[in-house]
Amino acid sequence: MAFGFMEVHLVSAKGLQDTDVLGNIDPYVVAQYKSQEHESSVARGKGGNPTWNEKFTFKVEYPGNRDQYKLILKIMDKDTFTSDDFLGQATIYVEELLALGMENGTAQIHPRKYRVIAADQSYRGEIQVGITVTRRVIFTIFLQSWSL
Repeated sequence: MAFGFMEVHLVSAKGLQDTDVLGNIDPYVVAQYKSQEHESSVARGKGGNPTWNEKFTFKVEYPGNRDQYKLILKIMDKDTFTSDDFLGQATIYVEELLALGMENGTAQIHPRKYRVIAADQSYRGEIQVGITVTRRVIFTIFLQSWSL
């Protein structure tokens, strides 16, 4: 089994559906991979076209359980007086990228657009994300005694 890191570059979103009656949505993203989770900053006042330009790092291993190779990006709307609203999510399957990264030492998907889908499977906009997988290199140092 190989171990490494997956860096997720959260760039921006476009065309997110507005759920607020008054004002604009204040979107943020909860990125999940297996049991790990990272949360972006809130793009206050940006409405349906926010820009984050943030990076998150997840620990990864390959091979593993086949159904766990999903990066889930939940797009939420930050609310002050009520609970935050779920705007939609994008699911990115990263098994091939992990396999390539572990084999070659690194693999990358340059930022590209992914569909944001609501709970009812309707289209809710798009999110732009890049991903880089890097195999962890372990250096072992052997100390040798030299007699003079």
